[in-house]
Amino acid sequence: MGTLMAAMAWLVVMIMLTGFFSGWLDHQTNPNQGLATTVNEQGQREVVLVRNRMGHYVTDGWINGVAVTFLLDTGATGVALSPAVAKAAGVPRGRAITTRTANGTAQGFLAQLDSVAVGEIEQTQVRATISPGLATREVLLGMSFLKHLELVQKGDTLTLRQ
Repeated sequence: MGTLMAAMAWLVVMIMLTGFFSGWLDHQTNPNQGLATTVNEQGQREVVLVRNRMGHYVTDGWINGVAVTFLLDTGATGVALSPAVAKAAGVPRGRAITTRTANGTAQGFLAQLDSVAVGEIEQTQVRATISPGLATREVLLGMSFLKHLELVQKGDTLTLRQ
């Protein structure tokens, strides 16, 4: 009986440690979960993002009301999403195109996103590309969204203003 209780205690401790470290690792990858949106003196909405441990700005957001994780990419012309994310968000693919990426040329499909939101900063009718070669659940949030915002980087933070 004592051995069984000790084994159960160790099992509970291991489950708790797994949950703790899983949450800790998620926060290291995406420190911008549960964003707060503020309004500045000029009436602009502001969202402040913090760099992750790899130096990237990663945040939670929405495409067509579906929760996604964005990786901000000022080098990307548009928003780039995988076919799986596009399907989940109900985004139909348009005509085939050839894209140039850091990894060379690739085939993609034009798409139009009904809405894209980071915090309470939202835009409608955002140009995107469905990229079959994108093997990640993260969506690249490119300039078709970011060009309509004021971006202010200071230290390890990036402020988005609309």
